[in-house]
Amino acid sequence: MRTQQSPSPSADRRLSVLARHLEPSSSTAVEGHSNHSIVGAPTSGYDGKQSVFSHIVRAPEDPILGVTVAYNKDTSPVKLNLGVGAYRTEEGKPLVLNVVRKAEQLLVNDRSRIKEYLPIVGLADFNKLSAKLILGADSPAIQENRVTTVQCLSGTGSLRVGGEFLAQHYHQRTIYIPQPTWGNHPKIFTLAGLSVKSYRYYDPATRGLHFQGLLEDLGSAPSGAIVLLHACAHNPTGVDPTKDQWEQIRRLMRSKGLLPFFDSAYQGFASGSLDIDAQSVRMFVADGGEVLVAQSYAKNMGLYGERVGALSIVCRNADVASRVESQLKLVIRPMYSSPPIHGASIVATILKDRNLYHEWTLELKAMADRIIRMRQQLFDALRAKGTPGDWSHIIKQIGMFTFTGLNKEQVAFMTKEYHIYMTSDGRISMAGLSSRTVPHLTDAIHAAVTRAR
Repeated sequence: MRTQQSPSPSADRRLSVLARHLEPSSSTAVEGHSNHSIVGAPTSGYDGKQSVFSHIVRAPEDPILGVTVAYNKDTSPVKLNLGVGAYRTEEGKPLVLNVVRKAEQLLVNDRSRIKEYLPIVGLADFNKLSAKLILGADSPAIQENRVTTVQCLSGTGSLRVGGEFLAQHYHQRTIYIPQPTWGNHPKIFTLAGLSVKSYRYYDPATRGLHFQGLLEDLGSAPSGAIVLLHACAHNPTGVDPTKDQWEQIRRLMRSKGLLPFFDSAYQGFASGSLDIDAQSVRMFVADGGEVLVAQSYAKNMGLYGERVGALSIVCRNADVASRVESQLKLVIRPMYSSPPIHGASIVATILKDRNLYHEWTLELKAMADRIIRMRQQLFDALRAKGTPGDWSHIIKQIGMFTFTGLNKEQVAFMTKEYHIYMTSDGRISMAGLSSRTVPHLTDAIHAAVTRAR
């Protein structure tokens, strides 16, 4: 039978130190040690002081996401959210494409698939197919290996990676963005290390493109400056240049050595045609000059939460493209190391299968066509009601969003009196509208322009 031994002197000391830490406020001295207390660090939680973060002020809600927050708090049965930047069905429900479900099932059933890390640049098939989708399968730039493509975290991540790459390796650190533009653009590029300036784009008087102002502003930009361009379905205005205007923009930019950086968030989602919506990008690539393109599959495949995107950089030659890719890896590695595999695998599965690709184009056109119908129905309803003003811009604009021309007071009136939610600049998401809700929106707009001027 083992007998219990007395603790060793060293064990006594360890126990004494432990006791002092556990009872920092005790007035009783531990045997063999002087009576003094341990003062807790500010982050320890033992000193009863305020949080080290107590000085932080509450940040304002994101102006777009805040619309949904306010909408969710509204208990009215007739409330309508036209601020959300995501497609909705005629019933107002989120949509998962049938072709996406099929692709996912194929992936789930493939027992050979693993969950290992992707390379820093992402899924090889996804990158190759994404470049072909935006540049065209017969693009000379692709055939000559002058394109490097890296998988990124949707459009936002693609823009950020591109911005940081330019801040580190391009001789000009000024980027010109359209006024107005997506609210996240200036934040992304500023934090990436670029200096953000704007060029005129939207003309409130015509509710169309301020083309002359655009040419003047880009014409006075310093040689070599970066210029952000929306490939199609400009967000938030829905106003795009014509093909001839794009050609004038291209000639001006190339003559001044301005570097085009395209944001392609809506390919196929604007007109219903993947090729038509990529025309602007392909015009710039066809002249042999260098181009950056950020792609997102959030809208055109409905993969919002999968965060699937790509950044392609078209270079002068294959050697430069290879070196550019090596530096893109150094941007990505400390940022998020490598991208997620599931969403990119869905995209690659659809793009490389002829039948799935065809099915996707049909579903994509159906979404685009529904938005176009909503534009026409709203325009017709406003005209039938005799609402003051020219509302033809609703059917002239394209894509998910429409700049209505309503001011902040009118927007606030519609929210208060009709429970209709949108951003304060009067932008509405046509995808959030349905045949059932068009009359309600029409009544609200009519009341706003006649009573809340």
